[in-house]
Amino acid sequence: MRKRDIITQDMFTVPQPAPRSAGSLACRVEIAHTMSEALDGHDRYEVSATMSRLLGRDISKHMLDAYTAESREDHIPPLDTAIAFDMATSDISLLNLYASKLGARVSVGKDALNAELGKLENMRDEVVKQIKRLKKVMGERP
Repeated sequence: MRKRDIITQDMFTVPQPAPRSAGSLACRVEIAHTMSEALDGHDRYEVSATMSRLLGRDISKHMLDAYTAESREDHIPPLDTAIAFDMATSDISLLNLYASKLGARVSVGKDALNAELGKLENMRDEVVKQIKRLKKVMGERP
């Protein structure tokens, strides 16, 4: 049975930033769940070893377990540790969580290029329409 992805939003839903009220970014539980889900299928010892190598400091399996434990409110990974985590798991789960709080989406690699290509093609199509309208107003054939 396949797990239901509750983190990824529908690609056609317009992302909304988190409210800017007091405590609205207290997302420690979301961070723990996100990291726990991203670790599914990974060896935690290997992930912690990769993170340690990337950071140049020791990240133990015990620390990784603390980051993923909902009950360990005092263990929130610093930004560099979050980046190393995403790299070690070959995922961008924490980056996506961060982006979602800002009302953004993340595209990486070919997806980013496809998004830019789509944006440029939409701009081109709009410019072509404007040129046709101008020529019509000027009495020229489009």
